[in-house]
Amino acid sequence: MARALLLLRIARCPPLPASPALSHPRPLLRRHAPSSFRFVPFSLPASSVSTSSDAPSDGGGGRKWGEEEGGGYVDYLGMSDEELMDQCEMGTFKASGPGGQHRNKRESAVRLKHRPTGIIAQAVEDRSQHMNRASALSRLRTLIALKVRRPINLEDYTPPAELLQILPLKSTVRGKDVGPQIGPKNSKFSPGMQALLDLLFAVEGSVSDAAKILG
Repeated sequence: MARALLLLRIARCPPLPASPALSHPRPLLRRHAPSSFRFVPFSLPASSVSTSSDAPSDGGGGRKWGEEEGGGYVDYLGMSDEELMDQCEMGTFKASGPGGQHRNKRESAVRLKHRPTGIIAQAVEDRSQHMNRASALSRLRTLIALKVRRPINLEDYTPPAELLQILPLKSTVRGKDVGPQIGPKNSKFSPGMQALLDLLFAVEGSVSDAAKILG
């Protein structure tokens, strides 16, 4: 009964005037004019390009990394630790370490910058500055192997001994006098890696061509 009376009252109430906004509802989706956005070639002005001597040239007629003024190439990885350190700027800084009494409160972290190439390596994991220095120097050798390229004459190319040492034992160009295969943890691995990357660079990254040369 109560429900019937409620419906009767609703039926007697005059309808509300329609709102202008509701009588002409706006569409939910509107068309947009075609975008006038387009990609514009971007180039840096000459004044914004770094010309610092800390960034060695690798093209444009300048000397390449590792290249001497006479046209030869410096064997950085063939240097002793002392000789390589003489070419570096060494800086120390504080690095975050374990909490509590073991926190690294002294400037024991080491950063090395190789002046001829501009390559930077650092070590922060040890509380001993001496240990971090050795680790940073080892990483510097790895970075030099990865980044410094030397030219190769493919016509009369013979794989150097340091490259043969990192090749698999089944390689046909690997003689018996080369010795056991060395891995990445060996200090002599970086020179072999550099020689391998030099070869890959000379064959324009063709792994198959490099494999044919190395057997």
